[in-house]
Amino acid sequence: MFLKFNLPWTTIILYVIAAVLPAAVLMFYVYRKDRVEKEPGSLLRKLLFGGVLAALASIALEFGSERLLVSYAENAQMSMSGYSLASAVSVGIIEELTKFFFLYKFSWNHKAFNYTFDGVVYAVFVSLGFAAFENILYIFFYGGIDLAVPRALLAIPAHMSFAVYMGLMYGMAKVQESMGNFRFSNLLLTAGFVLAAVLHSVYDGSIMIGTEASVMFFYGFVVVLDLLVILTIKTAAKKDQRIY
Repeated sequence: MFLKFNLPWTTIILYVIAAVLPAAVLMFYVYRKDRVEKEPGSLLRKLLFGGVLAALASIALEFGSERLLVSYAENAQMSMSGYSLASAVSVGIIEELTKFFFLYKFSWNHKAFNYTFDGVVYAVFVSLGFAAFENILYIFFYGGIDLAVPRALLAIPAHMSFAVYMGLMYGMAKVQESMGNFRFSNLLLTAGFVLAAVLHSVYDGSIMIGTEASVMFFYGFVVVLDLLVILTIKTAAKKDQRIY
């Protein structure tokens, strides 16, 4: 384990900044896109904290899931590629489910949730709160400052990307609820979670399998996803509409 308890304060501060700054920049970017009506700071801080809680819950759930998966893989004589893919799917489901739980708990019934783009903002703040906390753990416990740049370019934007699509569906679901279409609203909420979990699983799975083809696919997937997400954010912000 990388963590050392005798690091100088200057190094600790540098690590924290390196871990948190990429998430903060992306949060600010999405926050600026919300031009119609800014969200209350108290709610956004609560959603960030929800992201930290989601990360802690994911650690516990992933620990149990990994133990079960290892046991099953040994008994079933699962290939390394099969194990990596199953692990990626498990992580994708757990992490996006915990994010969704705190997103829904802290924002669904909040009076400030009155525009469709709010759903994107809320989901991104939860997801980047998760990503920032996860980044701190990775940098302090595993790779040090060497991990900061690749995670800033890959992992942090990926967490935002998953959140944007979850948030897009989340805002649409709120519209349907306001119209009394509760079944369709629940369907959209489920679709948002599933889409985020699938994207997350593809992201993790393609890099965890580790073959030359899967790594090439990973980088292509990241580029396409990042471009689509930027376009999605701009389009969703322009089409922002009042829910009620």
